[in-house]
Amino acid sequence: MQKIVYVPLDERPCNYSFPNLLTDQTEVNLVRPSLNLMGEKKKPGDIEQLWDWLYKESMDADGLILSIDTLLFGGIIPSRLHQLSLEDCEKILNKLSRIKAGNSNVKIYAFNLIMRCPQYSSNDEEPDYYEYWGKEIFRYGELSHLIAANLASLEEKKECEALKCQLPKEHVEDYLARRKVNVGVNQLVLEYVSKGIIDFLIIPQDDSAPYGWTAMDQQAVRGAIAAHHLELDVYMYPGADEVGCTLLARMLNAFKDKRPLIYPVFSSSQGPAVTPLYEDRPLLETLKYQILAAGGLMTTNMQEADLVLFVNAPVEPMLEASCQGDLSTTYQVNRNLIDFVEQLEFTVKKRTIPCIVADVAFANGSDLELLKLMKYKNILFSLAGYAGWNTSSNSLGTCIAQGMFYNIFGESQAHRNFLALRYVEDAGYCSYVRNDVTNNRLPELGYNYFRVDGKKGVVANIVQSQLTSFIQEHLIDDENSIHIKECTMPWSRMFEVGLTVEHIK
Repeated sequence: MQKIVYVPLDERPCNYSFPNLLTDQTEVNLVRPSLNLMGEKKKPGDIEQLWDWLYKESMDADGLILSIDTLLFGGIIPSRLHQLSLEDCEKILNKLSRIKAGNSNVKIYAFNLIMRCPQYSSNDEEPDYYEYWGKEIFRYGELSHLIAANLASLEEKKECEALKCQLPKEHVEDYLARRKVNVGVNQLVLEYVSKGIIDFLIIPQDDSAPYGWTAMDQQAVRGAIAAHHLELDVYMYPGADEVGCTLLARMLNAFKDKRPLIYPVFSSSQGPAVTPLYEDRPLLETLKYQILAAGGLMTTNMQEADLVLFVNAPVEPMLEASCQGDLSTTYQVNRNLIDFVEQLEFTVKKRTIPCIVADVAFANGSDLELLKLMKYKNILFSLAGYAGWNTSSNSLGTCIAQGMFYNIFGESQAHRNFLALRYVEDAGYCSYVRNDVTNNRLPELGYNYFRVDGKKGVVANIVQSQLTSFIQEHLIDDENSIHIKECTMPWSRMFEVGLTVEHIK
């Protein structure tokens, strides 16, 4: 049994639990820090104890999967709030050399985010001033980038100057100083790749856009990658919360000396060229990276494929999952779900090639029409992987990783449990229950989207009850049932849910 030590990006289920669920009932021994070391949302994890724990566990490990954001700042949100200098970060990173010296054979895969810049004003995950100036900070960055690229109109140049005068100087300086540290850290980490201490690195872009502060930082880091000649060892593409699963799949494939071939099938001809919401490039280009990062290769020949990836793709303009109850004609006619599902059923049942479904037609939730058709065809629990949550990259990375595990270990109770979790969370919660509870139950209880009554309060009970009804109506049949064993609200808000589910056959 191979031991892999995993330091997650934060304590939410998508980062802390998903990789653990993928390795359940396999020969992989995934070791994680206890939750009390991981912090909670804006509260950083115990960095000193995390390093002590990591050093001890790494001595007999075969592989390490490390979030640099956690090891430096205590998690993804603290990485946007810290006051560390680049010199402080450099001293902490030196501990990686000690780990490699203690176990020279251990493979180290790491990831460190390009700091995001949301387009809206909210301090839920950002500094306090972002509640009042977030939208303006984003726009200022977008305009600054356009000006630097000689793409700005005269009106945009005037708008940029007005924003520069309007924005409080101390907030802009604080924000840009932290971004500068983030770029510097990414450049420092590249040196560890150059020295062979880190074997593979992903630099994900959380909530990215084609222009702005994040895109400019990406250019700086890409230049450093080229200067170190590390293009084949360092990948940079949209994503964040799925990367733990992606690197786990890559490490498993490396240990097994496998390079799975994946054949993609799209629900629309337009889909591969669409730039998904919260991302900066066409879907197909990100898809290539997601397959490569997980240790696979794309193939144009289904006959030689180890896995077929069915991509329920968006059309322009991409919509949020909460809007799918009132779809435009464009969204209906520019995708062919009927052909998509017929091809999926034929491949699953007749060709018997393991099939993954990346349900990325909408942002932040599954396509409920697709779910209905897959249930009608009785193939929900015949898939090698499925995901339809959050950003396109979050879904792609999750379902591809599950497919990689299926390719090696095949059918199991753990695999069916993870499929069930994805249907309940991605379709039931993200596409239906979250919106319904937010709009129809929270106001009467005195709560809102960003604040509910703790992890296991009344709201969690309401969510579990509604999800149970969703399961009864949309997921179960004569052969398959799903039981929710636990439901929590991890950050005491409505964006994410924590679920433990069991598939019963």
